[in-house]
Amino acid sequence: MSKKRLLCLSNGHGEDLIATRIAEALLAYDVEVLALPIVGEGQAYRALGLEIVGPTRTMPSGGFIYMDVREFWKDVRGGLGRLTLEQWRTLRRLAPGCDLVLAVGDVVVLTLAYLTGAPYAFVGTAKSDYYQLGRPSDYTPLERWLMTRRACLVSYVRDRLTAENLGRWVPRATYLGNPMMDRLEPTTTLAVPEGTLVVLLLPGSRPPEAYRNLARMLEVVERLGEVPDRPVHVLCARAGSLEDAGIGAHLPVGWHLEGTVLRRADLAVHLERGRFAECLHRAQLAIAMAGTATEQCVGLGKPVFTMPGEGPQFTYRFAEAQTRLLGESVQLVSGGPETLARRIGQVMGDARLCERIRRNGIERMGTPGAADRIAEHLIKRIG
Repeated sequence: MSKKRLLCLSNGHGEDLIATRIAEALLAYDVEVLALPIVGEGQAYRALGLEIVGPTRTMPSGGFIYMDVREFWKDVRGGLGRLTLEQWRTLRRLAPGCDLVLAVGDVVVLTLAYLTGAPYAFVGTAKSDYYQLGRPSDYTPLERWLMTRRACLVSYVRDRLTAENLGRWVPRATYLGNPMMDRLEPTTTLAVPEGTLVVLLLPGSRPPEAYRNLARMLEVVERLGEVPDRPVHVLCARAGSLEDAGIGAHLPVGWHLEGTVLRRADLAVHLERGRFAECLHRAQLAIAMAGTATEQCVGLGKPVFTMPGEGPQFTYRFAEAQTRLLGESVQLVSGGPETLARRIGQVMGDARLCERIRRNGIERMGTPGAADRIAEHLIKRIG
């Protein structure tokens, strides 16, 4: 029997991560996996050692063109049209020789998968009926039509509510969990002082926006004090894309960088690079202005406190949508650093609310193991 061949098609950093987790699980079945990320450089695929079969390029918007028409025109001037054409040619050339095109993301990759004429499966990362407060369906008639074509073997959606609602139009809509919650087991031990409340800062990964986000978070840290009645120990999950010079250039007055620690008088924020899972598990709460990292923190049952930023990603619109998706696990505060610090004290002092937040996170994000379950399900479909 010849080896099965699968082509992963994804359009975004978070989508790449989900695709690589499923791809890694598929490799256990001796499947050849090719990758075509249509946004960014596809670093997640490269880290797994998968072959990237088409051209890649980071666009000025960072992949957030749907939020602002000005960002779209920046990408057009940056060569978006030519890049898209080259990627489409690659897809048309390779897809007929694949047993399956796995489209991970939104309607863009779903449409491209359909147009290849090859069998395809869809992992919907962008839509959830929680965005609509439970009403069906966040998926448009066009998306539902694409998911009911004969070539579409299965569609995996991100939560049980969406699968149940979508099932009335798309019989092959399936929920097997959210791969975003996989591979989050700590690999090292992160030491923190006993008896402290561990606060995690998640400023995002895209400079210069992440630098501005971190500066705003430090203004919250200045106002935290003890929450409640416990000394605070602050961690920051620092993305590899954030440089010392950029962090230093955006620090609020009084803050300075000493090695891997940000200091102001008796305050300290410990910058941790490459230890994201450890930070997530040790923290009791997060202050976040991020996408995927926020959802993962919520899925582990932690309360997340957030405030709108300047964008292009983390605007009020993005943050408000995030609260609909994730419910009361995300506390959106618009009144500035002092108001946010006060809200942290209120929530952390309410044991009943914290327990509701823990249960809500598991309901919205699911349990680990989704990538393995999806891979097994896919193998049965193409085998």
